[in-house]
Amino acid sequence: MGVSGCGKSTVAAALASAIDARFCDADDLHPAENIAKMARGEALTDADRGPWLQSCGAALRAEPKVVLACSALRRAYRDQLRAVVPDLRFVHLAAPQAVLAARLVQRQGHFMPQSLLASQYAVLEVPTADEALELDAMAPLDQLLDAVLRHL
Repeated sequence: MGVSGCGKSTVAAALASAIDARFCDADDLHPAENIAKMARGEALTDADRGPWLQSCGAALRAEPKVVLACSALRRAYRDQLRAVVPDLRFVHLAAPQAVLAARLVQRQGHFMPQSLLASQYAVLEVPTADEALELDAMAPLDQLLDAVLRHL
């Protein structure tokens, strides 16, 4: 979990491969209306995220072993996902906003513009230590993967 550009998809795909699980990117579960809204530079509301979070929950329930890359910015969103999968675990990839803004400027072909990053930080409710493992998103992928595997 984390804001756009923190490396959720990269870390989640590597984890899924390491534990022989299905990888699912929550970006692929957004309704077309959400994608269009974000592409226009408009931040999503809680109402916009409702159907998307339901799709994320369904994806988590679909198979016994699923790794989902999902922003899950608010505790209420994480609680909604935990209601579907009670033993769900979260890893928060954290990094300074300026660093991720620079990453997003370089990213090609994604609907989420760099201009919405500040709105994601404004919505982010940083999870407590008992809710999620927090890792430095700037660490090398192999170190991140090792930390997640130890955590699990």
